[in-house]
Amino acid sequence: MASPGPPALEPLVFSTRELEPTQQFAAWQAHVAALVDVKLPDNKSIDDGFPADHTAWNLGRMLIVQQTVPGHSYVRSAAKLRSSSIDHWNVVLPRTGRAWTEVNGRVVEAPPGGVQIRSLGYPFRGRATDSESLCLYLPRDLFTDATAPFDAKNNSVLSDNFANLLISYVNGIEARLRNLAADDLPRVVQATRDIIIAGLSSPAEHDAAFEHLTGVALMERARRYIQTHLDAPDLTPEVMCRALGVSRSRLYQLFEPSGGVAHYIQRRRLLAAHAALSDPVDIRRIIDIAEAVGFNSSANFSRAFSKEFGYSPREARNAEAWLRPAHSNSLAEHEKAGSFEDWLKALGS
Repeated sequence: MASPGPPALEPLVFSTRELEPTQQFAAWQAHVAALVDVKLPDNKSIDDGFPADHTAWNLGRMLIVQQTVPGHSYVRSAAKLRSSSIDHWNVVLPRTGRAWTEVNGRVVEAPPGGVQIRSLGYPFRGRATDSESLCLYLPRDLFTDATAPFDAKNNSVLSDNFANLLISYVNGIEARLRNLAADDLPRVVQATRDIIIAGLSSPAEHDAAFEHLTGVALMERARRYIQTHLDAPDLTPEVMCRALGVSRSRLYQLFEPSGGVAHYIQRRRLLAAHAALSDPVDIRRIIDIAEAVGFNSSANFSRAFSKEFGYSPREARNAEAWLRPAHSNSLAEHEKAGSFEDWLKALGS
């Protein structure tokens, strides 16, 4: 079996806070210039400063951006569209503050708790108060089978069960961004896409879609619970049922495609141990690593590890150099290069 890689994602972090106040707004303008032109409110000046934070994560077919920004106005003009190849869908989950966006004369307010759908392929303009939000950028070709409902929902705000489902799911993904492996990324993007499409579907399709996607969201909650409790000796199906508020049969049904709950838990523990053993910076003893991921016996850990990967924990640590891929084109290394604009232009390609 191929060895698991390290966490796949390395964030692209941008902040104006370490700049002189008079330089902050110009820095923010340059950072978002590929998307919009921004202006300060009439009652603000450059001297007031513009403390903004922007952390982007590249999942290959989707960007996730954590953003905190003071009040401002923004415009994506027809002229900018003509000079830009970026026509992605922008899905915004506001957490604080409010924004008002106008497309073709129609203004939509985006309050916290809703989900705003916006196309970067059409001109728009608007203004926002001091705000914190989570933004998704998804390439248009990810929705080739749902172009009509998407275009019809441009500049709309969802606030129904599907909005709550999407928010819950994305919040869960956000909490795991630093731990996602490369194999996780296509599944995360696909599930996000499915929930968005279901939210835009006709009322007649909602019941079946909602039932399916509720299962997707529940599975993500279960995976997140396991990942954050790997070191707990009492990480059992019974404990998980109580924590997630589901029946034993429902939990078993969720994990049946993964070989069962116990198998999934053990595999995640072994993957976490393998990542630690393959990390040259991690100098903990093998038994300490085993205990940190929930094994209480060195012999049991060694036996399970060897069965899973075909070599012992000591061999994994000693042979780290040849176990890792020889090429240098990993997703994490690719992400470290370039700017946010580069990521936007390459999204989905």
